[in-house]
Amino acid sequence: MNEVNETPLGVIILAFVLVLIQGTWLFLDARKRDLGKMAWFWGIWGSTTMPLPLLLYWIFVIRKDHHKS
Repeated sequence: MNEVNETPLGVIILAFVLVLIQGTWLFLDARKRDLGKMAWFWGIWGSTTMPLPLLLYWIFVIRKDHHKS
């Protein structure tokens, strides 16, 4: 009998919830920063993978705002 390594359901649910929270937060924060249509881009992209969208958002949006002021 071959044993197949399966990802536990709890890990899959946790990953789904974290990606959903990340996408929602990116969208809301981008709207708060008045990024216009780019808010949708960040929200949708943030809902697909983790953590690359969050890291790039921090580099290109949040750090950029801090350097302006």
